Amino acid sequence: MVSLIRQGHFLGAKLKTLRKRNGLTLEELSARCVQVDAARAPSVSYLSMVENGRRVPAMAMLELLAGVFSKEVRWFLDDNEPLEPVIARADRGGLEAMPLEPAFLFSHELLRNALPELLGQTGTSGRQFAQLLIRVWQETHQNDFPDIERAAEQLGQREMPLSSARLLDIVKKLGLQIRWFTGELNGRTDALVRSRFEPPHTIVINERLRHQEERLKYELAFFAGHKILHDGDGLISAHTAHGSSDGPEVVVAGGMGKQDVLYAWRDFECSVFAGALLCPRVPFRRFLSREAHSVLACHKLGVTAAVVMRRMTAVSPYRHWHYFDAYPPGYLRAVYRGNGIPLPWGNMTLVSDPCPQWAVFRLLHEEVSAHPSAQTPRSQVSVMHDGNRSRLYCCHSMQTQDASDAMHVLSVGVDLVPALEAQGFDGEEIAHAVEQSCLGSGDGEIPPKAVQAIRAVSQVLNIHWVGEAVGHRASIICPRRNGCPRPVGSCTHAPPFKDRDAVRAS
Repeated sequence: MVSLIRQGHFLGAKLKTLRKRNGLTLEELSARCVQVDAARAPSVSYLSMVENGRRVPAMAMLELLAGVFSKEVRWFLDDNEPLEPVIARADRGGLEAMPLEPAFLFSHELLRNALPELLGQTGTSGRQFAQLLIRVWQETHQNDFPDIERAAEQLGQREMPLSSARLLDIVKKLGLQIRWFTGELNGRTDALVRSRFEPPHTIVINERLRHQEERLKYELAFFAGHKILHDGDGLISAHTAHGSSDGPEVVVAGGMGKQDVLYAWRDFECSVFAGALLCPRVPFRRFLSREAHSVLACHKLGVTAAVVMRRMTAVSPYRHWHYFDAYPPGYLRAVYRGNGIPLPWGNMTLVSDPCPQWAVFRLLHEEVSAHPSAQTPRSQVSVMHDGNRSRLYCCHSMQTQDASDAMHVLSVGVDLVPALEAQGFDGEEIAHAVEQSCLGSGDGEIPPKAVQAIRAVSQVLNIHWVGEAVGHRASIICPRRNGCPRPVGSCTHAPPFKDRDAVRAS
């Protein structure tokens, strides 16, 4: 009897630690078991009793749990202590990673006077700088904005999917009306206006969106957010394809507009609201689990791949994500780096010296397929030497078209090292092994031990495209082409970037 109690204690402690290391709730672990074997899947209450040592599962149940976490059954039954909790790395960089001596140089007055000159010299607009600050705020909070999420869920009652008819009904109940317009370019040749808001209660939408239901739903959700969050006062940017409109500005010295931060922040808030309304956290998290994080499952919800990718980074139990939305020749319209991946930044508008082995930049220069919006995403394992350690990533990227039929590339990815370490692997050792395999030519076969470990992580994270990526050669990527560790000339096949003025958007 004493032996059975002791065995239950160790087993339950290991299960609880393993579950928490992978960011799963008891409900989510139960749901994962249902996916594997609905007949044998344990209830939430039963799992709780196992974790607290009050139940010792039968062998069939233990085999099911071990399979979910890609572990051997004997791992749960030995007397070794459970895995230690993973301590998050503080490696995001920025001011927290910088010595602030002499501290007086970072005073409010000096920064206020220096910023306009800095922005003017770098060709960065006040709106772009505000967007950078918001992006850093977003990354610091790892896409967790519960107040906005609650407001969206209260409006939509967590209904998913939301049909366009249902959204139109929501908009009507908010006292909003819709007016349609045709083909106006707002004085720009590179930006088709999709929609704008006219206070106090009118959403003005381009006729082209009548036949693009997924995008129409996003516009309605976005401006419903403006009505809920800002009472529809109209201080919100117009929506454009192939760039984003600046909206009205009052320009002062140095190119800083008084409303730069206001408009940029409201754009951000309403985009978070729209994502939460169309893909509410709990139902969407369950959806991702059922679909193994498939991006193409967006069609089942009637939303764009971009919405699914962005919400994936916000609701997944795994927190180490990145996301890019890029236009030719190298303009990163949207960036999220919850994993702190170093960026190949040129300035805040255009990447001037990119490594062409990044999937997002390589796809920008590949010939556009006949129907890029229907193209299957491609997965890639990449290794980057960062300081004194190797970092290992997996991304999932695709060409697609915006509302004006302009091609752009969406890419979502994860940092694999924290996931490997959560399973008890030496993440940096595996990343180093992959790097060594790639050093000869810049890419290479993933070593068998690394393949096994990454596949185990793919199963535990329930991200199918991570496991799919190990069937392809891994690639070395670097923050900048000039610092590439590849052999000289191995990247010369990459097409040159076009003139930077080919894309101008804020």
